[in-house]
Amino acid sequence: MPVVESRCVVPVPVEVAFAVSQTQGEVRKRWDPFIRRQHLIDAERPAKGVRTFTVQRFGLRMESEYVSYNPPTNVGMKMTRGSWFFERMGGGWRFSAVEGDASSTLAVWRYNFTCRPRWLAPIAERVGALLLQRDIDRRIAGFSRGCVDPVVLAEAERIRAA
Repeated sequence: MPVVESRCVVPVPVEVAFAVSQTQGEVRKRWDPFIRRQHLIDAERPAKGVRTFTVQRFGLRMESEYVSYNPPTNVGMKMTRGSWFFERMGGGWRFSAVEGDASSTLAVWRYNFTCRPRWLAPIAERVGALLLQRDIDRRIAGFSRGCVDPVVLAEAERIRAA
C-alpha cells in the first residue's frame, strides 16, 4: 500500500493550525488548492463519523468519513465512495508544537491508498504515488499560506470559539 507524506512548520500554535485545517467553504478554498467544492454531508461541524463530500480541482468526486477527530492534535479520514481507480484511500493530519517554540506547529499529512483493478495496481500505484505526492505537497504549502492569511485566521478563531 503506497504511502505519501508532506510536512511543514507554520508560525501559529497547534490549536490555530488545527482550526485552519478544519475551515470550510470559501475560506477553505483560499488556502486549499486541492478542492473545487467541499461540504459536510450530515453535520454542522466535523467530528468522528461525520461524512464529507469533496470535488477535487479536476472534477473527481469523493465521499469520505472522519475516522478520528481529536482537536488539536490529529484528524483522520477514509474514503467511503470515490473515483473508480481507488480501491481504498485514507489519510491523517497530525499537528504538534515545535520543540522549544510553542508558537509554531509541525504539520504532518500522510495518505495511503490502493488502486484497482488489481492487475494494473503495481503500475497505477507508482504513478498514483507520484501524482498524490505532488498534490499533497501543493496542498500543505497552501495550508502554510493559510496560516498567515488574516481572513483564514479570523475564521480559525471563530471555529475555536464555537
